Amino acid sequence: MSTTALNHLIQDSLVQNSADPASAPVQEAQRILSICNACRYCEGFCAVFPAMTRRLDFASDDIHYLANLCHNCGACLHACQYAPPHEFAVNVPQTLAKVRLDTYQQYAWPSAMAGAYSRNGMGVALGLSAFLSLCFALAAHLGGGLWREGGLAGHFYAVFAHNSMALIFGSAFAFALCAMAVGVRRFWGQVKRSTLPKAEFKWADFAQAARNAATLKYLDGGHGDGCNEANDRFTHARRHFHHATAGGFMLCFAATSVATLYHYAFGWQAPYAYTSLPVLLGTVGGLGLIVGPVGLLWLKFKRHPLHGDAAQKPMDVAFITLLLLVSVTGLALLAWRNAAAMPLLLSVHLGCVLAFFVTLPYGKMVHGAYRLAALFKWAVERRSP
Repeated sequence: MSTTALNHLIQDSLVQNSADPASAPVQEAQRILSICNACRYCEGFCAVFPAMTRRLDFASDDIHYLANLCHNCGACLHACQYAPPHEFAVNVPQTLAKVRLDTYQQYAWPSAMAGAYSRNGMGVALGLSAFLSLCFALAAHLGGGLWREGGLAGHFYAVFAHNSMALIFGSAFAFALCAMAVGVRRFWGQVKRSTLPKAEFKWADFAQAARNAATLKYLDGGHGDGCNEANDRFTHARRHFHHATAGGFMLCFAATSVATLYHYAFGWQAPYAYTSLPVLLGTVGGLGLIVGPVGLLWLKFKRHPLHGDAAQKPMDVAFITLLLLVSVTGLALLAWRNAAAMPLLLSVHLGCVLAFFVTLPYGKMVHGAYRLAALFKWAVERRSP
């Protein structure tokens, strides 16, 4: 297709969508995807492009759906003949990244917290962690001191009562899950209505979406060679670091769950032996939450600036840093749980964990939930006429 024909197509698309009260990122995505839909060179790259070709134009709901289907692998940017510095300036990864932030803000719950996605950064993460750690340290001091000569032999509940910690952290985690669930439910209510009648849903579609999400199927550029990070070279590094992070998180969650079962079902009180299941799961998970976040931070700072949205980098880095702080302080607490400084180490660790829970629904973590919903829609849509 000639440049003149593409220009006409762009103008027709913009006029067609002018009545759609879309945000600036959505309008730019409508322009970009109109060009992509005419070119179709990247049709086999990932789920975004075959889903795109099923549409003749793009309403706001379609744009939000396609944006959250994108894994930001960067392959289409490096393959595109219309990428910057071309006058069309087609940059699908960066454009859809900006739309994803628009998604998070539009469907945030409570709605008043929408601005938290823009304000979330290292200052908030570190400041909140320090403040909450100080609060726990003060409580520990009032309860008997931050420094116990001879140590407490790892008896954490001698510093903070078990039921109190369960109430505080259980409530914070439950709110985070609720906030994310409501946001995704709002998102799903919008994106499903145009093409997905309820009768079409099958559990096999959800299983397929969950499998694609867990294996990071589309984090390979659609060709299996991996992502483009700083240049045209393909690498699986981001996939590996993502798996280390996700696996570490799930192992730590499993360690907490097993310890909860020990406490309430069997009456076995912490501290548990270094060879016990909760400690082994937590140790391996903690190591995964060091390797993964360190690797992701390294990739984040070396990645090509055209690949992502610079405005979201503080939020992304803050989330990864909080994960790293939780794992480092947790392993330090395990290593020195018999030391006199254990109450202080416990206070710092709990402060970091609570800061992570508080910021969880208003940071990078939400992308996984929205992406799963988009993958579910794609699984249904792919087998539909």
